Amino acid sequence: MGKTLFDKIWDAHVVKHIPDGPDVLYIDRHLVHEVTSPQAFSSLASRGLKVFRPEKTFATCDHNVPTLGQDEPIADESSRKAVEQLAANTAANGITYFPLGDPGNGIVHVIGPEQGIVLCGQTVVCGDSHTATHGAFGNIAFGIGTSEVEMVLATQCLLQSKPRQARITVDGSLAANVTPKDVILYVISRLGTDGCTGCFVEYAGEVFRNMSMEGRMTVCNMSIEMGAKGGMVAPDQTTFDYISGRRFAPAGEELAARISGWKALKTDEDAVFDREYHFDAADIGPMVTYGTNPGMGVAVDGVIPSEAVGCDAATFDKALAYMDFHKGEPMSGKKIDYVFVGSCTNGRIEDFRAFAKAVGGRRKAEDVTVWLVPGSKEVEAKIEAEGIGDTLRAAGFRIRQPGCSACLAMNADKIPAGKYAVSTSNRNFEGRQGYGARTILAGPLVAAEAAVTGYLSVPVI
Repeated sequence: MGKTLFDKIWDAHVVKHIPDGPDVLYIDRHLVHEVTSPQAFSSLASRGLKVFRPEKTFATCDHNVPTLGQDEPIADESSRKAVEQLAANTAANGITYFPLGDPGNGIVHVIGPEQGIVLCGQTVVCGDSHTATHGAFGNIAFGIGTSEVEMVLATQCLLQSKPRQARITVDGSLAANVTPKDVILYVISRLGTDGCTGCFVEYAGEVFRNMSMEGRMTVCNMSIEMGAKGGMVAPDQTTFDYISGRRFAPAGEELAARISGWKALKTDEDAVFDREYHFDAADIGPMVTYGTNPGMGVAVDGVIPSEAVGCDAATFDKALAYMDFHKGEPMSGKKIDYVFVGSCTNGRIEDFRAFAKAVGGRRKAEDVTVWLVPGSKEVEAKIEAEGIGDTLRAAGFRIRQPGCSACLAMNADKIPAGKYAVSTSNRNFEGRQGYGARTILAGPLVAAEAAVTGYLSVPVI
């Protein structure tokens, strides 16, 4: 029996197999931020230990940072202390750190790839659930807890049991107004939030082969929203072209040698998965969520189901009550108060290009608050270099500074209670964007349409 892409990477990283137990897995890249690392560093210091291989760890501040006035001290005391502690911990341990204002700063899952820190065929971990993003490069990438962060800092290894595997294949051609975000929202709406529980997912088929790296990252980012441990796409020329020229990436003959090896990172034809799913691109339209988990999704021109889908009836009814939506209602035409474009899901330059194109010279709706938040300083710089910033400002928009922003209520960018927000982030749980906030997940094209009309509607580009 052949091996899957996942098998090949996993087997190459097993330091030791414990009989009837987990594997000791070597970790190639460890990413840290200010939220989940302080306790791990503190515990390490209390034991008189230093970081074992600091050159394998990279840090940034993103969750607690403001997206305006980053040249000033952070106003919120707890956030300021968290960022200061990260700076102190990384300095004490010789870890590369990208502070606020640094050209390399940004959301951890945006800067890892764009700085060339994350390559192919690696094991990548971070104390953040959306570490799955980095699987877009053909990696085993997953989130870990604080005790595991400490373990990696101390040993560059983790104890892990090998998960089951699933493959999701999408073939055909997507419509012009369908984005990678719509693809993954559609898949989750079909499989449910537990559709791939305990599995690592490989995305295959024509749709993913034709996606940009930004698109693949968006898809892999949301793998965990259907219960998966992570998601991955086999590397190809699109991957190699993206990596070339990045700051921390290999270059010249070394890069050529690496690419030669990376070309073998693909699933064998006779490999067997624990689960297989197939979808047709023609069935996928611009998507939105109507409930309080990413699996509660329909096409933006569709209607809310009349009965529970992917959850029990009580959960379904509770979600609709929270959103103040009703069974059988159309999603198109619903009034929107806020629009947020950003996060580790859709905060890359491709997303802002798509948003600006969809705005198409129209002006921002006066009664809608719009937060456009680049995922990194590099994205921010490209927005200006490409003239996107000037175009959007002329249309009444404002470009904020990089950070996790309104993805989660850990900074100043919170959606007020009872308000509806179209968000390009990854989760629509109760209170995720602020107490009582009502989140509708969508891609950048649907977000643009809401930003200029004030309502949900099918994007026309």
